[in-house]
Amino acid sequence: MKFSKNIILKFLPAIALLFACTYHVDAQKGEFGLRLMPTFSAFELQTSSGGKVKGEVTLGFGIGALLGFNFSEHIGVQGEVIYSSVSQKYKEQNVERRVNLRYLNIPLLLSLNTGKTKLVNLNIVGGPQIGISAGSNLFTTGGDNSTPKAVLSVKKGDIGLAYGAGLDFGINPSRTFRLGLGYRGVLGLFDISDNSNSIATDAYYILDRTHVNTKAAYIGMSLLF
Repeated sequence: MKFSKNIILKFLPAIALLFACTYHVDAQKGEFGLRLMPTFSAFELQTSSGGKVKGEVTLGFGIGALLGFNFSEHIGVQGEVIYSSVSQKYKEQNVERRVNLRYLNIPLLLSLNTGKTKLVNLNIVGGPQIGISAGSNLFTTGGDNSTPKAVLSVKKGDIGLAYGAGLDFGINPSRTFRLGLGYRGVLGLFDISDNSNSIATDAYYILDRTHVNTKAAYIGMSLLF
């Protein structure tokens, strides 16, 4: 009995440490983070003659926040709120036009991880995204009074498929502060153009059966809690 008691006392610190480490890993269920997302977009524009043209690739931006829940070291879900501004421009004869679209995007993503609390974690995400239009602008330079007038009209909402991959790094001893770097793509599933209003005979809609696809890099910080 005395021998057993001594053995228990001897290994008690190790047992306590094991439970503490287990609790530490299990306790990191939540995650909150902020991100900066330089964004490239692609969508088709309509010319005054009714043809289609792809605009020049233009750098936009996005800023966002995420809130996640990790079921384990390897599987989790995360919801995000991202404000993004995307642009396209093109030239038609002596007229240059630039379209700016702004969205509040809300993706809900499944996250697969190699190890959420590891020093280095590789993650893959995917899921649906709802986009809410936050405004749009059309800028035109050049042309004269005989130039057909372009009209920009966008639906209030959009639905897309978001996907991506990234690496995050634990930067403090407990690895709860994470630096994240990665890629995020969004494939628009629905036509965003709204051509339901009446326009003048010398005008035309610059968007017609248009889907917005974006590709973005991101850098951000998150906290596991």
